[in-house]
Amino acid sequence: MKRLIRWALNHIPRPVLQRMASWTVPVMGLFYRGRGVECPLCGSKYRKFLPYGYVRSRANALCPKCLSLERHRLLWLYLTRETDLLTAFPRTLHIAPEVCIMRHLKSHFKSRPGQYLTADLESPLADLHFDVQQIPLEDNSVDVVLCNHILEHVADDRKALRELHRILKPGGWGILLSPVDRDYEQTFEDDSIVDPDERTRIFGQYDHRRIYGQDYIDRLREAGFEAADIDYAAALPEAERLRYALPEDHIYVVYKY
Repeated sequence: MKRLIRWALNHIPRPVLQRMASWTVPVMGLFYRGRGVECPLCGSKYRKFLPYGYVRSRANALCPKCLSLERHRLLWLYLTRETDLLTAFPRTLHIAPEVCIMRHLKSHFKSRPGQYLTADLESPLADLHFDVQQIPLEDNSVDVVLCNHILEHVADDRKALRELHRILKPGGWGILLSPVDRDYEQTFEDDSIVDPDERTRIFGQYDHRRIYGQDYIDRLREAGFEAADIDYAAALPEAERLRYALPEDHIYVVYKY
């Protein structure tokens, strides 16, 4: 199973993979029935989650029903417990929307057309299609921005961050997650590495352009944001961390004042 999923991630185009996953992954989940873990997004229970990873497969990662990964489950717990996103109706821009989260937000905002917008460079699931380095929205036009695991892909992440800051209203907030390797003090990037296999070996994924280090939050602040680095999983009871198979990732929340 690990080899099959890893091969698919590295060889099937992302738009095709997104369409295929909705029916192939639940079939795989039939072999994982049990009660060892629970997904907080869909409520499904399995003896463990599916493995997932481009280079090294992470055990206990992918929910077979809603396709949530560890970071999605952690983010969902933060959104539902620590914000008013699911109780109010702030104008929200969700870039590269995680399907497992988008389903809930679309349902929540159904009675408020135009308050929830999804965007992606190419995904057929998104409402808008644009490059995050050049967002076709007016200044100060959204209350909330969700933009996760995108900045490591773009050529000029600083330009993308300035764009996100530009469109966010004063008083607005956002969550900008990226994979951060805390063993690195400084972000590592090298555009001279162009071979896809070599990029996968070095950056962990063929389409990643950098490995963020401890200075990631400084980049968020350079764009004009106030930013908070929250070790949210560590604040949760161990029983929850195990039940939901949560990662050690941090939540990066930004504010515009």
